[in-house]
Formats: sequence, C-alpha cells, structure tokens
Amino acid sequence: MAARVHPNVATPSLGQPPAAAADDEPVTLTVWRKSLLFNCKGFTVFDARGNLVYRVDTYASDSRAEVVLMDAAGRPVLTVRRRKLIGLGSDQCLVYPGEDTRRMPPLCAVKRGGAKSMAHVVPCSGGAGAGGAKSGGGGYEVEGSYLRRCCTVYDERRRAVAEVRPKEAVGSDVFRLVVQPGMEVSLAMGVVLALDQMFGKPSLLRSWSFPSQS
Repeated sequence: MAARVHPNVATPSLGQPPAAAADDEPVTLTVWRKSLLFNCKGFTVFDARGNLVYRVDTYASDSRAEVVLMDAAGRPVLTVRRRKLIGLGSDQCLVYPGEDTRRMPPLCAVKRGGAKSMAHVVPCSGGAGAGGAKSGGGGYEVEGSYLRRCCTVYDERRRAVAEVRPKEAVGSDVFRLVVQPGMEVSLAMGVVLALDQMFGKPSLLRSWSFPSQS
C-alpha cells in the first residue's frame, strides 16, 4: 500500500503548495492520515503527480491543543487550534495563518453543526487566507460523514467547493480531497484538519485549549 500512497516521497517537490484551484480545473490531493516521521502522528498529503505538498507531524509527547499544517519544506502554512466553549458543552476549531497564533487573528472558526450540517465554517473578522487571500467569503457548510470519509463543503451559494472521498481499496486512513476552483486549497486542508480533531478517531490532539477569560 505504501508505494501507492506516496510514490515520490523520496524526492518531494519543495515548491509552494497549490494556493488555489486553477480557473477551471479542480485540485485533487491524496491525504494519508500518517506522519512520515518516527514516533509522530499526523498527515502526509500528495498531489496528483505523487509529490509531497503538505504535512502535519505531531509528536506523541506533545500535549498542545493545536496542529500545524506545513508545506513540503516544513514551512508553516496554517495552524488549527481546538477550543472548548465553556458552559456551552460544545467545541470548535480556530484556523490561523502560519504558526504564531498569539499575534495573528484567526482566518475562520470551524464549529460543530446540527442535524443537517456536520460543521459550519465561519470567517473571522480581520483574518486573511494563506498568501494574503481572503478567508472564505460568507462561510461554508460541511455535510456528510467525516468518519466515513464522505463529506462535502458547500459555499454560501450552495456550490460544492471541496469534497472528501474514500480512496479505493486502501482503508479510511487514506482518502482524496478534491478542491474546486474558488476555494483556497490550504484552507480546504485546514477544514479537513479541524474535522479530524472534532470527528476523527483517535484525535491527533491530547488536550483542550480553553478561551481566555479576560
């Protein structure tokens, strides 16, 4: 299975990861829910040519309530921080640009949905997407089942802008992420990481982050 998942991992492309889908072509990524580093949990993401474009590496001893999406060269692209809402009995994930979550405002919040939507992606005021792009317009709705690796992200006009799909005959730890024109690919990966923290089993995160009471 490994050869089918990461054919070019020995010689990854170290260029910039795709920031957005082309004008008329979707971007298809293969997402492997596994780190290539020893004693790490995480994700390894390849493009349609088998080149490494994104990675997440979380050490087993790391108890932070956040994961960092990096490009192939190890540069931070986005940080996803999970936060429990005190008194509300629910949780959400905040998606930040880069790695410094103390100085930069979040791009968006991914919140658990209700009976119809699995999750809501709400843009945060002042946030900008990776590379300076705006972060999600009027927001997104996520429907389907992440556990089954079968869910769709819809924009405010009810257009399917990203889909998580099973990858044939390789199990639930390997799946496809298809991003349509108009959605930033790194933001789509950030949404996937947030869904994994809220719905994945087991989660990559070992603890909660609680909001400031100041």
